[in-house]
Amino acid sequence: MTSNTLLRAARRTLVAGAAVLVLGTVAVPSFVTPTFAADGPASVADLAERVLGAVVNISTSQTVKGAEGPGAVPMPQLPEGSPFQDFFDDFFKNRGGDKGGGSQKVQSLGSGFVIDAEQGIVVTNNHVIADADDIEVNFSDGVTLKATLVGTDTKTDVAVLKVDPKGHKLTAVKFGDSTKMRVGDWVMAVGNPFGLGGTVTVGIVSARNRDINSGPYDDFIQTDAAINRGNSGGPLFNSAGEVIGMNTAIISPSGGSIGIGFSIPSQLASGVVDQLRQYGETRRGWLGVRIQPVTDDIAESLGMATAKGALVAGVIKGGPVDNGTIQAGDVVIKFDGKDIHEMRDLPRVVAESPVGKAVDVLIVRKGVEQTVKVTLGRLEDGEKLASGENGNTDQNKGGDKAPAVSTASVLGMTVGELNDETRKKFSIAGDVSGVVITDVAKDSAAAERGIQPGEVITEIAQESVATPKDVMDRIGALKEQGRKNALLMLASKTGELRFVTIRMD
Repeated sequence: MTSNTLLRAARRTLVAGAAVLVLGTVAVPSFVTPTFAADGPASVADLAERVLGAVVNISTSQTVKGAEGPGAVPMPQLPEGSPFQDFFDDFFKNRGGDKGGGSQKVQSLGSGFVIDAEQGIVVTNNHVIADADDIEVNFSDGVTLKATLVGTDTKTDVAVLKVDPKGHKLTAVKFGDSTKMRVGDWVMAVGNPFGLGGTVTVGIVSARNRDINSGPYDDFIQTDAAINRGNSGGPLFNSAGEVIGMNTAIISPSGGSIGIGFSIPSQLASGVVDQLRQYGETRRGWLGVRIQPVTDDIAESLGMATAKGALVAGVIKGGPVDNGTIQAGDVVIKFDGKDIHEMRDLPRVVAESPVGKAVDVLIVRKGVEQTVKVTLGRLEDGEKLASGENGNTDQNKGGDKAPAVSTASVLGMTVGELNDETRKKFSIAGDVSGVVITDVAKDSAAAERGIQPGEVITEIAQESVATPKDVMDRIGALKEQGRKNALLMLASKTGELRFVTIRMD
């Protein structure tokens, strides 16, 4: 991890490489007999000797221009002839405090590893080389080679570099299968902490599938092998000398290793590396839906026995499933044979799927499981499309011939007809349809769910509503069925959809 990079995560400090080595002893009671796993060697010397040559130090430099904004340090205004004039001239020169600005070189260190000796391909973290003007790769035998950037992926924090061996024989390591790693398996980390050079630490897999809120595809391996500042981009080896992870972040209040480190699993990293080598960019699969978690309340509202899967909150217009194959309100519980246990599982398995692949998707629609076939688009193209659309997929059935009411009060909300007047009042887009919420009572069930005036109810329990009377009828029907929660699909003023459950008791 680079010595000047920090990764932030929710509710805790994640450091991209950390800092202080603390040596100490642990007293073991005499009545405790240590036991070791069969594949936990008494020494890792042979393994370390075999792989050390493939682990490299990465040095980068970046020119940073002097700041002239509020954060800049201005040159003091000294009296003419002051004896301190020369001193301050020298100090502020090229530091951004002079009127013309300035610049200085910033250097950082990280780690990486060679995966192709013949082609000179080196893998590291994106944050190790981000914005660098010059990148140098330092090998364990003292050779230093200039590196060029092949490609980067900010979503997974992976970067691929290329060096020209120039007759210098490189040592390479290969990716292993991270899916076979179990909690408790021995692992060995090698990297460049504090710029010291190749350093070996040993530990175990402490946990798997960790989400540290650093990106959309978080699925980290947690290890207690010591990882510090400068270790970013270095490999995490299994006992066979295969790379099963790329060391990326640690949790540390002080900046030093406390035995909680995170590595990108090889299953994720290797696919990204292959795409960067082949295309210079990533080409991920794309389903074209917006999703949200399936809570216990939502599961009960949908008639599901357990809360699992990813709830489709909206379908992106022009996307792969805009033909009605998947609809808002569907719950995806299996994708291409892979179980979707929770919401965050779906983006990762979709992204790992090839563009253009036809896959089977198991969904729950109105309480009934069914399988639909979907042909995936490309995420990178879809991101541009998604940023410019409002995602409103409501198809209002309407057709209610009962006498209409202009407003109604239900579940702590006052709802009214969505007409020209209310559209103008709440600045609601023209393609949004449903029943507008004009007021929300303080301390009501709706207020607790964060519902705001100006939002539009488009569906209740997966049935479209067009009038205040529709809303009252649907809520009444749910109560008669013994339901405890009402599942509402709400549209924002611009048409973005979300699902909310409201207690009815």
